[in-house]
Amino acid sequence: MDTSNETTPSNKSKSYSFQAEVAQLLHLVTHSLYSNPEIFLRELVSNASDACDKLRFEGINNAALFEDAPNLSVRVSFDTEAKTITITDNGIGLSQQEAIDNLGTIAKSGTRDFVSKLSGDQKSDAQLIGQFGVGFYSGFIVADKITVESRRAGLSHAEGVRWISGGTGDFDVETIDRAARGTSITLHLREDALEYLNGWKLKSIINKYSDHISLPILMQKEVWQESEVEGEPGHMVKTDEWETINSASALWTRNKKDITEEQYIEFYKQLSRDQEAPLSWSHNRVEGSTEYTQLLYIPAKAPHDLFSRDVKTGIKLYVKRVFIMDEAESLMPMYLRFIKGVIDSADLPLNVSRELLQESRDVKAIREGNTRRVLSMLETLSSSTDSADQEKYAKFYAEFGSVLKEGLGEDFSNKDKIAKLLRFASTTHDEASVSFADYKARMKEGQDAIYYITAETLAAAKNSPQLELFKKKGIEVLLMADRVDEWALNFLNEFDGTPLQSVAKGAVDLGKLQDEDEKKAAEEAAETFKPLLERLSTSLKDKAKEVRVTTRLVDSPACLVGADGDMSSQLARMLKQMGQQAPDIKPILEINPEHALVKKLEGSTTHFDDLAHIIFDQALLAEGGLPEDPAAYVKRVSALLV
Repeated sequence: MDTSNETTPSNKSKSYSFQAEVAQLLHLVTHSLYSNPEIFLRELVSNASDACDKLRFEGINNAALFEDAPNLSVRVSFDTEAKTITITDNGIGLSQQEAIDNLGTIAKSGTRDFVSKLSGDQKSDAQLIGQFGVGFYSGFIVADKITVESRRAGLSHAEGVRWISGGTGDFDVETIDRAARGTSITLHLREDALEYLNGWKLKSIINKYSDHISLPILMQKEVWQESEVEGEPGHMVKTDEWETINSASALWTRNKKDITEEQYIEFYKQLSRDQEAPLSWSHNRVEGSTEYTQLLYIPAKAPHDLFSRDVKTGIKLYVKRVFIMDEAESLMPMYLRFIKGVIDSADLPLNVSRELLQESRDVKAIREGNTRRVLSMLETLSSSTDSADQEKYAKFYAEFGSVLKEGLGEDFSNKDKIAKLLRFASTTHDEASVSFADYKARMKEGQDAIYYITAETLAAAKNSPQLELFKKKGIEVLLMADRVDEWALNFLNEFDGTPLQSVAKGAVDLGKLQDEDEKKAAEEAAETFKPLLERLSTSLKDKAKEVRVTTRLVDSPACLVGADGDMSSQLARMLKQMGQQAPDIKPILEINPEHALVKKLEGSTTHFDDLAHIIFDQALLAEGGLPEDPAAYVKRVSALLV
């Protein structure tokens, strides 16, 4: 299926301009991505395989699309004289409009974000090329011109299309007469890329990246021919025979013992367009009421759009080795959306629709099985005593810990398993390495709760005045600074029978850890300061729900806490920043009766209201908030400094 004798033009060529983002992308591709140029072949072979998968899927309901060529394959050829490489498939093909739309634009959400990520950093840019589904443009890494000739399945021979571009600002399109269904992409190589005009090199790249592809990848067989001139070296000569150069079997269908670690890793890289090896993977044949094969990978690095709910996620779905869809979201819960992999089901109907995928009982069983398998992989890594596994889990948690926490609210049946996987920093450990189980093992005698604090940053949590009493008594407190923490902890009230208690909510109660003398002193202080509390309550009636004496403070004059059952002010602020409605929450102001500023306030007759508001606003600043009226706060402080 070489393009040289394939077609003749029947219409005049028409020029089109590239979408602005494509033009910018092509400039970066041709000027920056030289560290790993061989990825062009991986991407183009992968696209050819996808085209065949799409034909196979559409052909389920319309067998006529196969025409007279039911055997699908990908062919790779090269011409040393013309300095070209051609990748040909007999898949679904392109209509003229599809060629204009698909090859002239980046038809993906997040296009601008994609272009902004292309920095010229060779390693990361090579990774992004595949992740955004724009692998076709990687051909310009090695070519100064690309010719695409295609005919969509079902269209007449006279409705073929030729697309030509030099990778600059525009491309030409014309209608051609093309007998063969599918697509041929011819790369006209630049002078610095002529090393790829070598059969052995092309085969080695295909074996490295594309060996697992279930379609046969064919190349012309070469034989060694001795030179007829004595003293001159021989050379390889192409024959008319085409040979399959890949294993042509889907990797997940093979026996685990026959697959090497390197093959698993290369399959992952091809599947995910990730340049880094995965942290772990699991390959299993699941039998029972629902039968399927699962090959699931835990990536080493989070994608840039991990927290974008508009981006489609999911794993590839096959039914009896027939490709069905790329992003089968129903097969994995949202909080595990970072998982990559393949599911091959023996039970789902071949013409499964997205609607059926949402409702099917078999799909629910597969999703639950996938969830159990992923959580099991994570549990194995997290509980391992091997230092390499511990390092892997620490890396995983740094990348995906925030997403995993979403499972507390989304997956009630696995809430306890997820809780065991969570890690936090604490007042005794700076790194996010403390599990709930670790904390429990270190709890003081008489301690009956797991204490934690949430804040907008780790520094704010670590320096919160609400920790002063706990630090004084040597009680460990978990520090939670992820945006999701406040929301997630609403769904986790206890761990292994021990309640979780926020140190920033309700009155401080250390139970047996607080001696009777301290309790008695607190009661006496509350009575002594009763007139002051009443005055403060009146002065701060628009800001504070209540003013009371506290024992939780040691060095600070005051702090703000939430009432039991109320939303925290931090969560309320976060919701407002996200444009969502949040209730108007008034915090409780707690004052330290031993602090000099509070004692000064007690006897104050002038500037009382100013001092009261300053104390409140300082407590708000200490927890990461901002005064409602910063100008008024500055004015009050300035007046007292004069």
